Amino acid sequence: MKRSELTEFAVEEEGFKLKICRATNGSLTTMGGASSHGSPVSEAGPVPTGASRAGTVAPNSGTTAEEPGLTYIKSPMVGTFYRASSPENKPFVDTDSKVIDSTVVCIIEAMKIMNEIQSETKGTIVEILAENGQPVEYGQRLFKVRI
Repeated sequence: MKRSELTEFAVEEEGFKLKICRATNGSLTTMGGASSHGSPVSEAGPVPTGASRAGTVAPNSGTTAEEPGLTYIKSPMVGTFYRASSPENKPFVDTDSKVIDSTVVCIIEAMKIMNEIQSETKGTIVEILAENGQPVEYGQRLFKVRI
């Protein structure tokens, strides 16, 4: 939204409503509405600036007590996970690939928009945790990284 200078985005489809507003300080706020079928729709509060990058999305994206020296690149959104920009191209990263904070590691397609996901951490990819072409959830671990 920041790159496009958008301050508000809303979509409504078959009773589902999603509205994203960017405050003047650059943070994002997401609001969901209930569907016409009574299904609950989750509501999220402010999302940190830079949420288009996976490393800043979840508060537990740092080293965990159970796996010292490891961190995870997590999905900043719901969508379809792709390891490469097209089926003919090589994956952005593989196991043992070195990454820095600005390395593009995958693409997540959401609402027909291809979103490049950046590492935001420095290290080596240890394991790829998502399957190419499969749906991913917000906060889902995509890559395990040794820092």
